Amino acid sequence: MSHSTDSVVAHHFEDYEQQTESAMLGMWLFLAQEIMFFGGLFVAYIVYRIKYPDAWATGSEQLDIVLGSFNTVVLLLSSVTMASSVWCAQKGKNRELIWGLIVTLFLGCVFLFVKYFEYKSKIEHNLVPGTHFFFDAAHATGPVVGSPTQGQLQLFFYLYFVMTGMHALHMIIGAGILIWLIVLAMRGYFHPRRYMKIELFGFYWHFVDIVWVF
Repeated sequence: MSHSTDSVVAHHFEDYEQQTESAMLGMWLFLAQEIMFFGGLFVAYIVYRIKYPDAWATGSEQLDIVLGSFNTVVLLLSSVTMASSVWCAQKGKNRELIWGLIVTLFLGCVFLFVKYFEYKSKIEHNLVPGTHFFFDAAHATGPVVGSPTQGQLQLFFYLYFVMTGMHALHMIIGAGILIWLIVLAMRGYFHPRRYMKIELFGFYWHFVDIVWVF
């Protein structure tokens, strides 16, 4: 069965090209505000890192480089599978598209699973900012640099949880959207003239991956 251009154009657009341009513009504007949001957090991180270098060095030593590196590889692989899914949608390879989205979802869930154990470790060591926060240098999981105060270290972990927590929230939202896209793909919704949802979500997923790398 052939798919005409008109069949995929919403009633409030004049033609397919206008619909595509509007969708792309909307996604780029969304990503622009996301960049400003995360950019503000990164600026705060840099400012306080310059102001409290010992606290930042000590705090970073308490993070698990093995789990962090593993999660980085997982997300980079998910970007590859997501890009492959977009290509499959463009070429009308629906079966491959479904599997690409499923693998991307699986990798995203692996990332969140590993992040759970990272957070669990911080909770067990009383490194969650708040009334119960306490950094015991004698039981530190990494070297202690200089003489950082509890308040300075708490600020480091506050930014750590806010930045990684917001990233994890974006991953959870992305996983939910992926499930929706998988259902649509199983129903045969996508074809070479109707794959914009996949492509736009691909932009979102790649952005989330780039944020993690930074």
